[in-house]
Amino acid sequence: MSSTDQGPGADAFDDPTGLQTFAVLLRRMNSEFNRIAHEFAHAHELHPTDVQALIAVLDADHGEPGAAMTPGRLREQLNLTSGAVTACLDRLERAGHIRRVRDGGDRRVVHLHYAPAAKAVARDFFQPLAASTDAARRQFDAGELRVVVRFLEAMNDELTQLRR
Repeated sequence: MSSTDQGPGADAFDDPTGLQTFAVLLRRMNSEFNRIAHEFAHAHELHPTDVQALIAVLDADHGEPGAAMTPGRLREQLNLTSGAVTACLDRLERAGHIRRVRDGGDRRVVHLHYAPAAKAVARDFFQPLAASTDAARRQFDAGELRVVVRFLEAMNDELTQLRR
């Protein structure tokens, strides 16, 4: 008898691929990522929002061509006011984590880039996380990893739709 056949009192965790199991595992992973990000923020005297901004800038630097991060895109992505984004970027630039670069074709446009020296600092700090991620990945074959990547892409797409 499946958990859905057992009525409202059935244990939702009986189904290892059920929604409740996914919810708990995703929340637990998110909490661990947040803990690590807060440790990085604390170690570098940054606000947790500053770390979110750094991640957004880093991801944009590794994204599709022409999709460089701008203050406006960052404001939308982090759901902050213009003033809060300016303060955040000022802190990050002063601390040497980002560079603001004016667009050559339109000087009104500012692109945000992760500073090379700051990337090295972040790489050193997050090396244990990278090693743990790699250890987890090695537990799966290539086909299983493709399914995991497909799930993560679909999950990110769904979360982006929720934000809109």
